[in-house]
Amino acid sequence: MLGGAVAATGGIAYWFSDKTSVVRANLEPGDQGMETLQPDEREILFLASLAPSGHNTQPWFVELVAPYHWIVGSDHRKWLPGVDPLQRETMLSIGAFLQNLEYAARSFGYTCQWSLLATTNQDDRVMDVRLVKAGSRDSGNLESMKQRRTVRRGFLSDPLRKEDVAHLVDTEPERVHYLPAGGREARFINEQTMEANRLQTYRDPAQQELADWIRFSSADARKYRDGLTTGSMEIQGMAGWVLRNFYGKDSVLEKDFRERGLDQVRREVSSSAGWLIITSQDASVASLLDCGRRMQRLFLKVRGRNIAIHPMTQILEEPSTKRALPAAIGLGEHIQFILRTGYLAHYPLPVSLRRPVSWFVRPPGAS
Repeated sequence: MLGGAVAATGGIAYWFSDKTSVVRANLEPGDQGMETLQPDEREILFLASLAPSGHNTQPWFVELVAPYHWIVGSDHRKWLPGVDPLQRETMLSIGAFLQNLEYAARSFGYTCQWSLLATTNQDDRVMDVRLVKAGSRDSGNLESMKQRRTVRRGFLSDPLRKEDVAHLVDTEPERVHYLPAGGREARFINEQTMEANRLQTYRDPAQQELADWIRFSSADARKYRDGLTTGSMEIQGMAGWVLRNFYGKDSVLEKDFRERGLDQVRREVSSSAGWLIITSQDASVASLLDCGRRMQRLFLKVRGRNIAIHPMTQILEEPSTKRALPAAIGLGEHIQFILRTGYLAHYPLPVSLRRPVSWFVRPPGAS
């Protein structure tokens, strides 16, 4: 199909085609209409929005209560019922957003006062937050938030050094666990990751959901500023060009697309330093938010050590693979994240898109 698509276009048509993937650096802030926010409020909220989320849905909104007083909520339009029917991953993503918000507020000299509002994963209003002037600034995590990215390819197979594992686990050894490649537990996760991806790839609701969040064209990437682009999926060169110009949502449901995706997963799980597992005390809203914050703290540590992490949560999304996991890897806690990890020879710049602050901020009472 690739050769035929290229031959059909001809040299002249190529110059009028969608030649390059849109990346974050290509986009203007686009925050017109946010005059009600102070400049530091806008910057804090944008930095918070750099948190990761499944399919890059960015499932949060912020309701303005008063200056420096907000309610962070869950946007139902950004849920992923095909793979996350109970909104477990939504709460984890909002937890990562809250961790970024806290670090961003510190960099401007504020502390955060939190009040949990949600009692279920389906509640609209999740967390009340007030920013209080602290007098001192802590910008130690600012650059890490800006440079954080998910990496899928190019992992080296060298095991993580002991000092790097200690740095990542830090003060939370009971909640963050490293399973080195080659060990029985890591081999089990490799096998079950392939099985879960096979199940999910041929489960049409999940595959259709994936199709809905792929921004095939640069026009759609600029229009929505979320989802998965050829850049964030690391589909480069001619393959990326073909995807942007000749593929669409219907293509994702074709057997060829599904099998190519599974081939990529096989290559990924065969090359890494192993897996990082993050657990929570229980499955309550508070624990999920706390676990999302824990994951984000970990994510902000890795680039400085040239370590990549790639969330691969399919085992937890498919009931048949999820059931066997805790006993097989010897962890009795609630497993919330499965992160493929490894060193990189070269760390790429962040490329995933982000919506302007004005797109996810709401006036008082709008939720």
